[in-house]
Amino acid sequence: MKSFAALFSVWLGLLIIFPIQMQAQDWSGYLAIESRLFPQSPLVSAQHRAGLSFALQPEYYHEWADRRQSLLFIPYFRYDQHDGERTHFDVRELYWQYVAGSWELRVGIGKVFWGVTESQHLVDIINQTDLVENLDGEEKLGQPMINFAVIRNWGTLNFFLLPGFRERTFPGREGRLRFPLLVDMNKATYESSAKRQHVDWALRWSHTLGAFDLGLAHFSGTSREPRLLPADANTAAPVLIPYYDLITQTSLDLQATQGGWLWKLEAISRANRGRRFAAFTGGFEYTFANFKNSGIDIGVLGEYLFDDRDQEFFPVNSFDDHVFVGSRLAFNDAQSTDLLAGVIVDRKSGSSFLNVEASRRLGQSWKLNLEARGFLKASPADVIYGFRKDSHMQLELSRYF
Repeated sequence: MKSFAALFSVWLGLLIIFPIQMQAQDWSGYLAIESRLFPQSPLVSAQHRAGLSFALQPEYYHEWADRRQSLLFIPYFRYDQHDGERTHFDVRELYWQYVAGSWELRVGIGKVFWGVTESQHLVDIINQTDLVENLDGEEKLGQPMINFAVIRNWGTLNFFLLPGFRERTFPGREGRLRFPLLVDMNKATYESSAKRQHVDWALRWSHTLGAFDLGLAHFSGTSREPRLLPADANTAAPVLIPYYDLITQTSLDLQATQGGWLWKLEAISRANRGRRFAAFTGGFEYTFANFKNSGIDIGVLGEYLFDDRDQEFFPVNSFDDHVFVGSRLAFNDAQSTDLLAGVIVDRKSGSSFLNVEASRRLGQSWKLNLEARGFLKASPADVIYGFRKDSHMQLELSRYF
């Protein structure tokens, strides 16, 4: 209770101070307090069944020279009641951008998103996943980059030079949603002798052709997905060591719009360690707009996930033969209420990962987010077997300024 009171008091203090201090035209952002509740006792005695955290993400944006030049700065900080690894600071974005008529230049730390499917984003490879934030992989660390874009009537060509590799974050000893064995990030190893100083690069062409939105990309550099290898048997306690391979990856993302239908596909071909594998996620989303004159849009989603890579040690991507089904509800009300629910099912073992996300605005400045995740029928052969006690509900209250 003392920890709860202290954390809540700090959050309330920041809630009062920051909106007052950041009323300048170029400032915005949010403060959030988050609570997680785990109905089941943890696998590891050091873990907890409930916890609080708070997050702060201010944003500074300024433009000049008739909007041809701009500066964006988005720092991020989270304090977690229990997990020291989840308490962290990151610069999500800090870059200068110049916009000309047919080209753009961006230099600094940025975030880039590629992808169209709902269940996973195979082609999204520029930024590293901030795994301590959320297991869904949607939260990303800022990536140092030089991004040059050429804009023509035949499409947009983006070139990325990516100096400075970011290692993936993992929960600590007291953190939930982690493998039974800890991941020792301090002992991370690399295929490249340059390690984190290896310079990666990527190229992507995107274009809209009638009903089709198309993206073709190629990446060369350090994999954002580490292999987790067991430490030497002589270590005092068994841990997992991240190993980052050098890879080349060619990808395709495609979305077609036909009336209420969205047809989606993400596919990759990746080479590393002298071997090549392919993976794809494809499916559809159909929206029943204004369902029975209720004002509510109901979307029905279905996707198939395939991956033929070697399943060794603890693969980050275990969706080798899975089906995703889900539904999206947009209430189209003044509070922007929406809900997304879905489940990913392993066709061979029957193990399932259930996900529910809902949000609603409260007045002009507040927002309530609810997430619920369940790990069902996990077998010992599945990666999610390590999370079998980690089904949970997460509630977040945010104040925007």
